[in-house]
Amino acid sequence: MIVSEHNLREIFDNFETGSQYQRHRFVKVGHINETFLVEGVRGDEPQWFIFQKINHFVFRDPELLMANFEKITRHLRAKLERTPGSDPERETLNLVRSKAGRCCYLTPGGDYWRAYRFVGDCYIVNVAERPEQAREAGRAFGRFQKYLADLPAVSLHETIPYFHHTPRRLARLKDVLERDAKKRAAQARDAIAFVLDRESMTSVVTDALQTERLPLRITHNDTKINNVLFDNASGKGLCVIDLDTTMPGSALYDFGDMVRTTTSFAAEDERDLAKVKLEMGMFKALARGYLEEAIDFLTAEEIGLLVFSGRLITFTIGLRFLTDHLEGDVYFRIHREGQNLDRARAQFALVKSMEEQEKAMDKAVADLVHRLTRPRAARRAPRKP
Repeated sequence: MIVSEHNLREIFDNFETGSQYQRHRFVKVGHINETFLVEGVRGDEPQWFIFQKINHFVFRDPELLMANFEKITRHLRAKLERTPGSDPERETLNLVRSKAGRCCYLTPGGDYWRAYRFVGDCYIVNVAERPEQAREAGRAFGRFQKYLADLPAVSLHETIPYFHHTPRRLARLKDVLERDAKKRAAQARDAIAFVLDRESMTSVVTDALQTERLPLRITHNDTKINNVLFDNASGKGLCVIDLDTTMPGSALYDFGDMVRTTTSFAAEDERDLAKVKLEMGMFKALARGYLEEAIDFLTAEEIGLLVFSGRLITFTIGLRFLTDHLEGDVYFRIHREGQNLDRARAQFALVKSMEEQEKAMDKAVADLVHRLTRPRAARRAPRKP
């Protein structure tokens, strides 16, 4: 649905933009919310804003979602203002409040809208193609976690309960499998067997969170590289966006999803599974960027599970694809028959590649940790000939 200019002008006028509405255009990003780039003008100066209509069918309580959004961005801005060389106008999203003083606007028709200042002179990378991009994405998400590390996770609401809870995802699969209402289990025997052979891994992180061996942290939970804005001039990871799933969780969820989405060049639904593999150069760059920012706040337990987290989150997403296929493709949109099963098999092939390269991945992380935790004087010392 495209909102009419008249309606968007009216919505614009309900926010404290300090400018007059000029024009807007629909932005084709994401699959959940409707997004618009809106131009206003103050005197002779153009002002740009992002306006979003929140999908309250996915996010059932937009008020709680926006309470999270406001708390996160306010905290990030305060950190940036105290960090020399930072730009609080561009390195975090800056909300525009409604004229009623709220962080969102509820229309008479029951739609929730939010607005924030547009971050200019930047670009989005949809698929990581070079190690430098992976490193910058890792740095951006590591810095995001670092700046939020002293904000109590319990102060945020769960916008989607049990989002990365792998044991619940497995229980759901078993329930769907037992009923097999769409009679699809037979064609998915290989994928089902792959899951059941790895059942023991599903509760590692949830159990550690439950027993407080892992700290509860504020995490983004959707750490694809296209949720980072890259600076036009420097190519550096500038600002983390799409904060709707930011909520209490484990730092491992974020790193694991980065590994899943950044370290393989294969398509998500690749049918030639020989093409699906973890690229070690991409993993090393990603881990380096992330640890350069996160090493000072991560616990030893978290660092020890970084490699495992890539397998766990990739396995979990594959589990969700498989469940949706067995249910009749009711959640993930498909463009051809069997696409969700192909997606599941591709995720599981990536898990297998990670299993095969586990020792090399562990060594890469250990080497990085050693290098980053050496005394600074030793790090500056020249190598002997």
